[in-house]
Amino acid sequence: MLSRRQALAGGLGLALAGCRQAAAQVRTASPRALSLIAAARRQIGVTLAYDPAYTRIAYPLGDVSRAKGVCTDVVIRAYRDALGIDLQREVHQDMAAHFAAYPRRWGLRRADPNIDHRRVPNLETFWTRARGRLPIPGDPRSWQPGDLFTLLIDGRLPHTGIVSDRIAANGNPLVIHNIGAGTREEDALFDYRLTGRFRWRL
Repeated sequence: MLSRRQALAGGLGLALAGCRQAAAQVRTASPRALSLIAAARRQIGVTLAYDPAYTRIAYPLGDVSRAKGVCTDVVIRAYRDALGIDLQREVHQDMAAHFAAYPRRWGLRRADPNIDHRRVPNLETFWTRARGRLPIPGDPRSWQPGDLFTLLIDGRLPHTGIVSDRIAANGNPLVIHNIGAGTREEDALFDYRLTGRFRWRL
């Protein structure tokens, strides 16, 4: 027969297990969306730092060390690993051909394959030009696995990431992103003002 302490411990264990299951509720998604999410999730525990420094990298398929990066690198690496799509090349080619369509806030006079694809405003412009922009829904359940989001941290710092196929206990979709401490999967989609929702090549 179980002691009172054992019974309480067992009950607590069941309760915690229930919480974990609720927090890890999984939604169905297209195979391409699931592949994209899985590739982003594999970066957790690998990309451990946030480093926005300008770095010269190879072109195409250039990357900084996977131990570090910024929010855009999560998306770039996931598209490469899962779908064989190189956002560095895609963005550079479009910017080189249509430079005036892109933001000028960095004082550039021509496309730069080292950094252009790693800047959120450029990705927003590229995805919009590629007809990937969707309305931002009011209902959290309307966000789909594999959707890309953009937002402004404290109203000034652009940020992006990938919507997961997992749902938090409160019903919010989890996101996979690097917001400063490496790649993580967490309930953070509504922490700041959303500026964009995109679905591209899924």
